[in-house]
Amino acid sequence: MAGYLTTHILDTARGCPARGIKIALYRVSGNSHRKIAEAVTNADGRTDTPILPESEFKTGSYELIFFCGDYLRDTGQADGETLFLDNVPIRFGMDTEDHYHVPLLLSPFGYSTYRGS
Repeated sequence: MAGYLTTHILDTARGCPARGIKIALYRVSGNSHRKIAEAVTNADGRTDTPILPESEFKTGSYELIFFCGDYLRDTGQADGETLFLDNVPIRFGMDTEDHYHVPLLLSPFGYSTYRGS
């Protein structure tokens, strides 16, 4: 099986998928970041296709940035000019050709992630 990467966002404060959040994927090499993909979450809080499909998969270090600020404002969970959480970065490595799933569990004042399936 060739490797690929999927992600999704769950709004744990409201108990639902987080729709309409932009996600950017970067390949990381030392101090260098190169954006390789961008997507927006659908009604299920997922991207419509893998954010890194099999055809583009390479092992290495990556960073997902979840642009959560507008979503938190739009859903009434945060206000003001400076938010506690705005852009949430998650840096991780993929060392084998496998399916990697990196979800974001989001609330206005905290988040968590794990390697899903």
